[in-house]
Amino acid sequence: MLLFMTTLLGQETNSISGSVLNERIKTPIIDAIVHIEGTAFKSKTDELGRFQLEIPLKSDAILNISAVDFITQRIPITPADDQLDLGIIYLESDITLEQTDNLITLTDSELVDDGISAVSIGFLQATRDVFLNRAAFDFGQAFFRVRGYDSQNGQVLINGIPMNKFFDGRPQWNNWGGLNDVTRNQEFTNGLSASEYTFGGILGNTNIDTRPSGLRAGTRLSSSFSNRTYAGRLMATYNSGLKENGLAYTISSSRRWATEGYIKGTSYDAYSLFGALEYHLDTRNAISLTGILASNRRGRSSAITEEIFELAGKRYNPYWGNQNGEIRNSRERKIAEPFVLLNHYYESNKFRLNTGISYQFGTNARGRLGYYNGPNPDPTYYRYLPSFYVNSPIGANFISANLAKEGFLENPQINWPKLYTGNTTEMATYVLYNDTTDDKQLVFNSIGNLKINDKFKMDFGATYRILTSDNYAQIQDLLSADFHTDIDPFSDTENDVNGTLNKGEGDVFNYHYRMDANLFEAFAQFKFNHKKWNAFLAGSYNSIGYQREGLFLNERFPENSLGKSDEVKFANYGIKGGFDYKITGRHWVTVHSGYLTRPPVLQNVFINPRENNETVPDILNETISTIDLNYFLRLPKLTGRLTGFYTRFQNITDINFFFVDAGVGSDFVQEVTTELDQLHMGVELGLEYQISSDVKLTAVASIGKHLYANNPLVSINFDTAGAEEDLINPEGSVNLGPADIKDHKLAQGPQQAYALGIEYRAPKYWWIAATTNYLTNNYANISKITRTQSFFFDPETGQPFPEATEENVNKLLAQSPLDSFYLLNMVGGKSWLKKGKYISVFLSINNLFDTVFRTGGYEQSRNGNFGQLQQDNLSGTPSFAPKYWYGYGRTYFLNLAFSF
Repeated sequence: MLLFMTTLLGQETNSISGSVLNERIKTPIIDAIVHIEGTAFKSKTDELGRFQLEIPLKSDAILNISAVDFITQRIPITPADDQLDLGIIYLESDITLEQTDNLITLTDSELVDDGISAVSIGFLQATRDVFLNRAAFDFGQAFFRVRGYDSQNGQVLINGIPMNKFFDGRPQWNNWGGLNDVTRNQEFTNGLSASEYTFGGILGNTNIDTRPSGLRAGTRLSSSFSNRTYAGRLMATYNSGLKENGLAYTISSSRRWATEGYIKGTSYDAYSLFGALEYHLDTRNAISLTGILASNRRGRSSAITEEIFELAGKRYNPYWGNQNGEIRNSRERKIAEPFVLLNHYYESNKFRLNTGISYQFGTNARGRLGYYNGPNPDPTYYRYLPSFYVNSPIGANFISANLAKEGFLENPQINWPKLYTGNTTEMATYVLYNDTTDDKQLVFNSIGNLKINDKFKMDFGATYRILTSDNYAQIQDLLSADFHTDIDPFSDTENDVNGTLNKGEGDVFNYHYRMDANLFEAFAQFKFNHKKWNAFLAGSYNSIGYQREGLFLNERFPENSLGKSDEVKFANYGIKGGFDYKITGRHWVTVHSGYLTRPPVLQNVFINPRENNETVPDILNETISTIDLNYFLRLPKLTGRLTGFYTRFQNITDINFFFVDAGVGSDFVQEVTTELDQLHMGVELGLEYQISSDVKLTAVASIGKHLYANNPLVSINFDTAGAEEDLINPEGSVNLGPADIKDHKLAQGPQQAYALGIEYRAPKYWWIAATTNYLTNNYANISKITRTQSFFFDPETGQPFPEATEENVNKLLAQSPLDSFYLLNMVGGKSWLKKGKYISVFLSINNLFDTVFRTGGYEQSRNGNFGQLQQDNLSGTPSFAPKYWYGYGRTYFLNLAFSF
């Protein structure tokens, strides 16, 4: 087939040429991408801004010219002559990219930190697709997920090296947060489209190119002010540009801070440093060295019940309190995971090769306030709230409920002085500690791109990754006590039999284990371009191994807590393909399809890795089957995309941790869900209409249906043998059988979203835009354990509850959508050119009318049987009601930049 393709006859071509310049200062724009929309034909501008494109042009088409930090220009062309000289094409600087950093920070801090399956949609900054931009910058504040996918389905690479984590499969944007100036050079492929860098995920792939030669030369200074996650930001960047001696370098730094973000008590303290050196050995070979350190410390926030919302409002956060007049958050998260990348690039007319090696290390720590043989310090603990007295099994006590309300309103935050008082004895009752992960990861990577002829291309690559991850709890503050006795308070057993019983500040306690992981993956991709159609076919293979090594001997698990587990291995493959057909030069359709298997992520393999080596029995690879059909419209004034998609995930494994009172006992448990299927289907529409050179309209719609597609198996593991002994199987778990959740909706953000936007861009270099958005069909995450057969049984008698009829149970467990809502967002800016210096100001205002809305939530699983849940709901204000996250109200982001 290869020989046949290389001998295909050529065809008549047209030559399109021109020069691309900066509109304001009339200088050439280097490496601007020039391509015919709907085809694979593209070129780049040289050091003088010139380009020449040889294509078989048989009908009208649209020429697209884009460059980093500039607004894309679209030019209609007609095949009138064999030689078409477009002359000078001017591009205007784009300052809208300033909003990206604040968006990523918002998404990551409020959902990913708290364990919800959120999509870090920040990677969508790399595309100009109107639908994806609305999804990121407008729907993103409501935590909308494109196609309902988790972010582990999209891959992020830096200089071709994958950055997604072993632990949860997601990219950790904090690792390069605050470095907008040097991470803007990105190439994005949407969905299953072919990527030159990776086989990738079904959500899309982003490669961030940090080479200095691809960034704008000069100095850039900027400052930002906001009332979102941080209050202020300073950033400075210098890029030398490529010198005659073949050398280029870039340095950048930023500082972000806030005493308190939009949510109360969420302090923010971050700094980022970047350095990159590039040297061109000759015209074909170059090497680059990149180092990144992004340190981020911030106070976290919590989901709250409707009862707490009515008492304290949407900005309430129970994790903090005042100490000596200053805010102190008990759940601070600290991330500092620097990394270094070394790449060699080879490029000729026919072949490109990028070979790299990276090393990353550092710490990811999450603070927590522990209490031992003392009252719970959480001000929202259910026994401290009015609902506890209203829902009492012995009858409602409204006097006590009112006293509880007054007490909460008077002291709604953590009482730090009281905790110190409670620690007056030598042994600590309260301890502030960190759940800490120290990672060391080494990556080897190589990517090749071969152009066999004008019609046939091949991409291929291989990656090998090694991870060593130390996980432990570490005491940060004994709050004036002398020591902490490392004994589990529920079972009165030692956590570290071979270690010291009494632990001091800085000591490791509670648990300590190491995770080792290694991965080899390879892919190959073949692309064929024809005048009327394009096609590609790609395949991948990967092999991965996980192993736990316990470093503490836990008294509760003497047989399998200390030492190494057996290595858990998985082998997987994937295949995907696509076909594009050009109806005309301005209308085309594409279809993509893929079938792939993948291993469960590390966090879903070991049931309770803090205490033992037990793995999920008979764990399976996940399977993904997906297809999408797209229609593209590219007219001179109207552009659009209509997409239909269907995806099925099979054999998902998921592990959750919570305290439960169920028909099988009461304890802190690990809930293991296996053989779980999910179905995602829907339609995406994005339209953009240029009314005039100054005014543009946009319309976007997403109509999805994301649901559980089967009844998966559920089992629970008890920490302290709280279940009846005859219910526990030899593996130490209780098999609850299938959970009746088929056709329940997934908690993946709004499943329907609509937007209408208008933008005015004045000739005097100022612009303003407004977007109105409607979001609906959003659901809270359901409890699976309450939908198993154990829910029907009374733990006191072991018999079914008489009132637990199908009708009563369905009424009690009915899944209702969260409220629908409208959001109005506005953005605007202006730029000036003064004596060769470029000045810009950008302002965005989100949720202009201060709409109150819930972005997501989850049902609590503590009431694990019908009797308890029914009793708790009688008053209409249950003590264990679902918890919700609330979206930000009216917020702003202002950026001032100065470039020279």
